[in-house]
Amino acid sequence: MPVHDWTRVSAGTFHSFHTSWISEIMKVLNGGLLPGGFYAQAEQVAREIGPDLLTLQSSADGPGVGSEYSGMTAVAEAPPEVSFTETLDEVDYYALKRKTLFIHHSSDDQIVAIIEILSIGNKNRKHALEQFLDKAVSALSSEYHLLLIDLYPPDKHDPQGIHAALWDQLSCRPFKQPEDRPLTLASYTGGMMPKAFVEPVSVGAELPDMPLFLEPGWYVNVPLEQTYTEAYGSVPLRWRKVIEESAG
Repeated sequence: MPVHDWTRVSAGTFHSFHTSWISEIMKVLNGGLLPGGFYAQAEQVAREIGPDLLTLQSSADGPGVGSEYSGMTAVAEAPPEVSFTETLDEVDYYALKRKTLFIHHSSDDQIVAIIEILSIGNKNRKHALEQFLDKAVSALSSEYHLLLIDLYPPDKHDPQGIHAALWDQLSCRPFKQPEDRPLTLASYTGGMMPKAFVEPVSVGAELPDMPLFLEPGWYVNVPLEQTYTEAYGSVPLRWRKVIEESAG
């Protein structure tokens, strides 16, 4: 199913779809995509990161993070198929533009990765965007891996897209969003020297699978197209007509 133009509907309509999409992704991950010892749960366990997130945690009584790679793909053997791969170097490390906060989690289970689907409210005000970027940088600094999904085009506060805005907090090298692919899918490895795997997309295109890292060199591919299609079925007919008429 081609990506729709979500700017044509209300923020509440997208939020409702967003909730359904998170649920579909969670079902796929817990349905066998994640290796043993990992599980996905939609909750607000780390409020410093964001109010709407999907956390991936390693079970306290299952195989620990890094001790079992069955079901994961090694970057060294099969690099993620994305348009852009970006890494930090030593110069970037010493030139970080923001101090970072370490996020502490009180649970016995350990957060290892986060999936965040952005809403318009994350980007339509300067303060909101800065707050989101601080949280994302803090998450990466806390060694959480991160998958960002942004189906809204760049605006005045993120003129080159959400990845460029985030990467600007980490790197001295700017990122330029392709004009014909204004939407952003970006996966990051956590740590003080994160690596980014970026796939810009456009309205009308199908969503590719995106890597979700469970270890810096190991990932699973999240089926975004499949889960998007399933979630879209929950959108009320009244709004589907608006979205689909705009596509025609």
